Amino acid sequence: MKTKKLLTAIHSLRGSIDIPGDKSISHRSIMFGALAEGETTVTNFLPGADCLSTISCFKQLGIHIEREGKQVRIQGKGFNGLTEPKEVLDVGNSGTTIRLMTGILAGQDFSAVLTGDESIAKRPMTRVVNPLRQMGARIDGRKGAEYTPIFIRGGKLEGIRYELPVASAQVKSAIILAGLQADGETTIIEPEETRDHTERMIQAFGGKIVKDGHTIKVGGNQVFKGTTIHVPGDISSAAFFLVAAAITKDSEVVLKNVGLNPTRTGILDVLKAMGADITIEKKTSGGEPAGDITVRSSRLKGTTISGDLIPRLIDEIPVIALLASQAEGMTTIKDAAELKVKETNRIDTVANELSILGADITPTADGLIINGGKSLNGGSVTSHGDHRIGMMLAVAALITDGDVELADPDAIDVSYPEFFEHLTHLMK
Repeated sequence: MKTKKLLTAIHSLRGSIDIPGDKSISHRSIMFGALAEGETTVTNFLPGADCLSTISCFKQLGIHIEREGKQVRIQGKGFNGLTEPKEVLDVGNSGTTIRLMTGILAGQDFSAVLTGDESIAKRPMTRVVNPLRQMGARIDGRKGAEYTPIFIRGGKLEGIRYELPVASAQVKSAIILAGLQADGETTIIEPEETRDHTERMIQAFGGKIVKDGHTIKVGGNQVFKGTTIHVPGDISSAAFFLVAAAITKDSEVVLKNVGLNPTRTGILDVLKAMGADITIEKKTSGGEPAGDITVRSSRLKGTTISGDLIPRLIDEIPVIALLASQAEGMTTIKDAAELKVKETNRIDTVANELSILGADITPTADGLIINGGKSLNGGSVTSHGDHRIGMMLAVAALITDGDVELADPDAIDVSYPEFFEHLTHLMK
């Protein structure tokens, strides 16, 4: 039985919090640590359900991994050190795990089966499977491997040249991970630049990869060496508190050690375009740009969000829609059809749930139209098992006239187990 949480509006948010480790980087630190030779130590690892699924999968592949809180030690065995799993590999709710693992397993000389929860079972896999088949991987599954469970008989791969039909960091990363095990060179052309954590991680482990504009080239048969990775805070998690402080009266919040990778900072561009009062003190963290972000209550105006900005904020669009509901004028979000194949159809889900709370929001084929300046009311809403929808609705409840009853708040644990603890800490 799904739980419910009663949320009440507040007067202001004040204080500072350390944002939990970046989910994308945490996933990749485990994967590359396993594929490297020797020990890798990861600090500020995100112990959310998704990242723990990645650890579980690699343990089943014969990798020794020890975790104490947010520190992880991985005894890597190199690309040829993985062993055939005795049982099905269950990725839980993690789309990153299943897509990147498919690329890794495509080059292994054994068989494996990947599956996940009900949400994963609805997410398209052919966008990953098709290029891997072109490289020589033997992959089958439900509806021809369009959906999980996915059966992979890995083996000898050949490098290919592949133009991505949609901008997707997960698909790109799966091909790169296969390309690292292939004979020859693999070339990938992106329609728009996507998050480049995989490329940065390869370099951190001593590997080679070349990026020229939207073209990426990687050679096979590389050797990685274990290293130390410090994971910066996840800007996708920080986004909820950035928006919360901007839309809540008399607020000032400092978010520490937030990753500022330029392929991920679209949310900051949108906040600035809408007139948010925001300042950034830059630093570095584990080879990734990072910094402390201060955001204050702001008078906001509508904007248009489209084109090459979309891949840089795709996960933040649910909370950006909430932000837009409190801005003066209209905000239009376009070119975001990718939202339909996330944990939920986030276009329809965001529109439906925010409408329940009184927002003037209309779904379109590839985005949302939000008429801002509307006061939000209380009501009964649900995360639909989607962590980002759950957090967005919890932030909305900070400013509603009346209580909000949120069904299935536990979905938030996927990426931010400390979310409600941090929210309570800032409440004044």
